[in-house]
Amino acid sequence: MRTQRTLKSWIMVTLALMLLNVNRVVAQDKTPEERGLAIAVEVDNRDTGFGDFSANLQMVLRNSHGDETTRDLRSRTLELEVDGDKALVIFDSPGDVRGTAFLSFTHKEGNDDQWLYLPALKRVKRIASSNKSGPFVGSEFAYEDISSQEVEKYTYRYLRDEVTDGRNHFVVERYPVDPKSGYTKQIVWVDAEHYRASKLEFYDRGGKLLKTLTMSGYNQHLDRYWRADRWEMVNHQTGKSTVLLWSEYEFQNGYDDRDFNKNALAKVR
Repeated sequence: MRTQRTLKSWIMVTLALMLLNVNRVVAQDKTPEERGLAIAVEVDNRDTGFGDFSANLQMVLRNSHGDETTRDLRSRTLELEVDGDKALVIFDSPGDVRGTAFLSFTHKEGNDDQWLYLPALKRVKRIASSNKSGPFVGSEFAYEDISSQEVEKYTYRYLRDEVTDGRNHFVVERYPVDPKSGYTKQIVWVDAEHYRASKLEFYDRGGKLLKTLTMSGYNQHLDRYWRADRWEMVNHQTGKSTVLLWSEYEFQNGYDDRDFNKNALAKVR
């Protein structure tokens, strides 16, 4: 009985501390800007320390008539302590894109470094910062969408609490710091329990709603890190959409900088 009471007391204390932490993040005495930033920082803190991970992806491209094209990809990500993440994406099929590889070095401040290897041309193409709003290999994702979302790349403003799909969410508006971004703002729905994004709305340079990204099928890895199995980006202005289906996540692969070398892009298998 004493053990049961001790366990119950420990659970109650843990829940109280969790509630205290949530209240600290969204404290009412903060300005909307302070609350928005605090939520973004908490999202980042809860996803820090994973080291690296890999995953397989299926990309489904759908045009405005509903016709679909499917591609198979692999993804690797390396977390850095002092800067943004490094990521490598490799296309395996179909044949016309097989061997295409994309490498990204995300920075907390300044422009990201991105390269694309095109096997048909047998050359590595650097993605200029002025082209970051361009479509990633014909999809509805822009190059800036697939970079790691560093806190420093935006300013923030808390808008409201909202229940979506039966879960409590914080709704936060964020504004890109980079004047070359393809967006004037983004609105993010953050799960209030786990601090993971469920939905993002992207507004174009004219201030109109351009795209909506929904992320679903979340699973927890290493008892801490949440990853979604499905990303769907819908372009409201063209009627096109792209779905990314993630599978076979593996963490702590032992990657290092040598696995993310732009000079070896053409040799990636």
